[in-house]
Amino acid sequence: MFRSFAVRNYRLWFAGAIVSNVGTWMQRIAQDWLVLTELTDDDATAVGITMALQFGPQLLLLPVTGLAADRIDRRRLLILTQIAMAVLGFGLAALTLTGVATLWMVYALALGLGVAAAFDAPARQAFVSELVPTSHLSNAVALNSASFNGARLIGPAVAGLLIAAVGVGWVFLINAVTFGAVLLSLALLHSDQFTTFDRPPRKRGQLLEGFRYVRGRPDIVLVLTMIAVLGTIGFNFPIFISAMARIEFGEGAGEFGVLSSVIAIGSVTGALLSARRERARLRTLTLASLGFGVSIGLAALAPNHLLFGAALVLVGFAGLTAMTTANGYVQTTTVPEMRGRVMALYIAIFMGGTPVGAPLVGWVADTLGPRWALGMGAASGFVAAGIAAVYWIRVRRVRLAWDGERRWPIAVRYGVSSAADRETATTEIAVVETQTQR
Repeated sequence: MFRSFAVRNYRLWFAGAIVSNVGTWMQRIAQDWLVLTELTDDDATAVGITMALQFGPQLLLLPVTGLAADRIDRRRLLILTQIAMAVLGFGLAALTLTGVATLWMVYALALGLGVAAAFDAPARQAFVSELVPTSHLSNAVALNSASFNGARLIGPAVAGLLIAAVGVGWVFLINAVTFGAVLLSLALLHSDQFTTFDRPPRKRGQLLEGFRYVRGRPDIVLVLTMIAVLGTIGFNFPIFISAMARIEFGEGAGEFGVLSSVIAIGSVTGALLSARRERARLRTLTLASLGFGVSIGLAALAPNHLLFGAALVLVGFAGLTAMTTANGYVQTTTVPEMRGRVMALYIAIFMGGTPVGAPLVGWVADTLGPRWALGMGAASGFVAAGIAAVYWIRVRRVRLAWDGERRWPIAVRYGVSSAADRETATTEIAVVETQTQR
């Protein structure tokens, strides 16, 4: 489960990242609470707009950010993005602590953070492949997810307590300081131990080359389509949780922070179990998407905040299993020289759906109620699983059959229908049975 920790560079990176991730989650909670309760009158739509501005640049700057992650030294690029995000964090802290922050100022800073994060995210994702041997890449990706969601377990709870005790401004200041941990870890890395790859030479058409590569990979197209559905509608957790905590259950900042942390219990479990798997598989992504739909549906029906919190554990487990599997699959099956551009496309689709989905989900929460918004999230899981089912049937030629001896329904693959499937040896499908087998 922790085999990537044997690599010194990865240990340093992981340590710096988890400190920064805690600060990031603290800021997310504080920012949502600031918009929801201090700058508006419980306006979930405003929270959705803030999220849209923060994640929209991931989509708009997609071709440029992906090429930057492949062409520019990723270590230097990450140093620049971390400094930029730290400066923006200090700016938001100063505005809040001096009492001059307004909604449009938060919108502007969220947009600036989104631009910096648009360059940071693909470089950060692809940089992991330089820190560990190729055989450890899937494990390192899963541990990164565990780090991010372990921070989600700590950050929101701490943020909720600090908001109640000293206010949101100090939370923003702490987050700005935590970027120093990543900068320190980047400075301590031994570049002579990096896993090298051939950077693409400068030529015409490089911006679109990533799209052409993905177009020839139906398995990656499937993953990106499922991620688009889940990311646009299903992964709007700040809106779901803040609206349920504040509007449905009438709770305060402390309870909101705790509920935001509870979901990370399942997320960390899902990430660590993903780290144990030898490689990411499409069938795991399919089942996790189905489980996400079921679990978030249970959350929508929860009669009180205690049962809602219990359902969020399942939501976190299924959702993070889906995300870690999708991320690991795309990274491990993409050729190294294209990884930055493909990961930029992955992140843009996952995060870029937020500008559309977040305001829509926020509007539904304001108009019809938070439970209906959660219902939309449940539907996204079922739709993603349905898309995968079509892929299994039409592309992978999988059909259900009955095992006469054990009377269990099993899935049998009759063949593959494209050259891309045959070339991607790591995506071969084992026979899927409803009972566990090795």
